Amino acid sequence: MKSHYLTLNQAHWDKQAAMQNQWSKPVDDKEIIEAKKGNWKVHLTPNPVKKEWLADIKGKNILCLASAGGQQAPILAAAGGIVTVFDLSEGQLSKDSQLAQKHQLALTTQQGDMADLSVFSDESFDIVFHPISNLYVPDVNPVWQECYRVLRKNGVLMASFYNPVVFVDDRNQALRAQGLMRPTYRLPYSDQNSLPSDILQEKIAKGDGLVFGHSLTDLIGGQLRAGFLLQDFVEDFAPQARFLIDSYIPTFLASKAIKI
Repeated sequence: MKSHYLTLNQAHWDKQAAMQNQWSKPVDDKEIIEAKKGNWKVHLTPNPVKKEWLADIKGKNILCLASAGGQQAPILAAAGGIVTVFDLSEGQLSKDSQLAQKHQLALTTQQGDMADLSVFSDESFDIVFHPISNLYVPDVNPVWQECYRVLRKNGVLMASFYNPVVFVDDRNQALRAQGLMRPTYRLPYSDQNSLPSDILQEKIAKGDGLVFGHSLTDLIGGQLRAGFLLQDFVEDFAPQARFLIDSYIPTFLASKAIKI
């Protein structure tokens, strides 16, 4: 039986896909054509991924994990990768399928929960590309463990996530206008357990996704405990501050880890 948060989050992202929100607008034909020529970039954070992180992807089996929407995966496929997109939302996956068919890309899609990759055999992929999305699962550790299992030896996990500090503030707009923040929630954060019941029910009624704020112990330490070796780490500022804290610290984090 599917967990309640999965049902809600799947419906939320299917709705976002239908509305073509920021993360549901496929790349245009020109970007695909350029990627086939070797001119391409993809994102884990607002700035493009460093080239040395993805130096040679031609012929590599790449799992784009919880990364549908027609943006990153088609570019990686056009650049020569053999790409599988795995995502909870069929609506989001349809964006990738449409581009793959139109441009004859080596790209397939699979619907499912990022914490359960049992449809894939051990050591199936050379690269797991996992842009910010693990805030939609209550425990990130099974995600790291599954990534480790499906990667081949010396395979690469590239993942991004929010700095956990973004989940602490109650985001009161009156306080923000005064340049103030009010720490309210302890980590790990959970919409289900941290929010007052009336606010939670209002969020569910609106069709918003349920989110979870993980500790750095789980976001980074969890990768190490799964068996990965952390090779590189970057921070990035939000291009436009959604929350007051965004103006003061880089709230986007990304890591590159190797299966040893």
